[in-house]
Amino acid sequence: MKITKVERIPIDAQHTPRADRAMRRGITNWSIVEVCKVTTDAGLVGWGETIPHYTWGRVTDEAIARAVGRNPADLLWDDSLGAGLQQAMFDLAGKALDVPAYRLIGTKVREWCPLAWWCWDMPTNDWLAEIQAALAAGYASFKLKARPWFDVVAQIEALSAATPDHVTFDLDFNQFLLSAGQAVPVLQRFEAIPKVQIFESPIFQWDVAGNRALRAKLSRPIAMHIDIPPFLTAVREGVCDGFVLNRGAAQLIHQAHLATEANLPFFLQLVGTGITSAWTAHLGAVLRYAQWPAITCLNTYADDLIVSPLRIERGYVRVPEAPGLGVDVDEDALVRLRRANIEPKSVPRAIYTIRWADGRTLESVEVRPVGLGGYEKEFWDGSHPIFEPGVELTAAEDDGSPEFEARYQEVRRAGTSRIAWQRA
Repeated sequence: MKITKVERIPIDAQHTPRADRAMRRGITNWSIVEVCKVTTDAGLVGWGETIPHYTWGRVTDEAIARAVGRNPADLLWDDSLGAGLQQAMFDLAGKALDVPAYRLIGTKVREWCPLAWWCWDMPTNDWLAEIQAALAAGYASFKLKARPWFDVVAQIEALSAATPDHVTFDLDFNQFLLSAGQAVPVLQRFEAIPKVQIFESPIFQWDVAGNRALRAKLSRPIAMHIDIPPFLTAVREGVCDGFVLNRGAAQLIHQAHLATEANLPFFLQLVGTGITSAWTAHLGAVLRYAQWPAITCLNTYADDLIVSPLRIERGYVRVPEAPGLGVDVDEDALVRLRRANIEPKSVPRAIYTIRWADGRTLESVEVRPVGLGGYEKEFWDGSHPIFEPGVELTAAEDDGSPEFEARYQEVRRAGTSRIAWQRA
């Protein structure tokens, strides 16, 4: 069997309305998907996908040129192919051998893999609505973005009161707690909420001494992206209780084996629609220490791009048993959702206002296509109070009115942000 053709199909799978409102503040382009369709001389077709504005590796022209004319079995562990093309190799090899993809990776240890419902930072009412949708869809674990411009403790208390006892919350701070001294009192407030289970990257990961000190003061496990600091340093210094893995198949399996030897669990974090989520389930089926709920952000997509949805029950996804990735790609959806290219989308203009309980306000019109910008960078730099009770972010999007235009230009002229006091 030889590869005869590789197609890259750019589409916009779109985000659900609530996810879109939140994610347009920085990661709206995660909805852009590049689907790889790989045809062989044996009549088999393999599928994979890349999220080009997130991925660990894009599919390049050079990678396609190397793949054409080759047997997919020769390319399974070549991470340089990029995400979508590598997934398609496993899909093809599994179909050729009439076995599910996990059989090509290792020995199956579980039939159901833990999977989280993922949420960007949102107002409390939106998070509550997300939680109810998640429970109806079979989820029970939630990965939530904890940000200093919301009163996240109050939010989690509200979510905890509105959910069954078996529900759990993992909080991803993306280092916005900055230092151990600032993090301890905040995280101890979260530890008073029984459903809070894991803290991810609470402070700067490179701060070995700070993370070691922080871990010593907490009862909940801390997760960190693997290799920052270097793996051996993380294990020797005891800076975390587990890892986040996000790489190509060869590197990810290597990292998983390292974590296993250290007896440390991990999240699989591979963002994508039903295609990538199926691939993640195959990895989770054979990696014994993939014990923390995987993150694929499947729930954020308006279309999962597969004919039959993955089976999810009580926070676990069933590992597909059909050959290859075990899912059928919805080719009608690819036609309906196709776009011209994978270039970023335009983001609606908006004015972002952060209000603290004492009347202090911060206004900004910047968003970040990549990295940090506007109010986010100011929090990252330690310019504002973090995680105070009563703080809240609101967004006023462009409604086309002269009033919006005047205010937008006023905030824009003030620079990155504008601070004011609004006292009663």
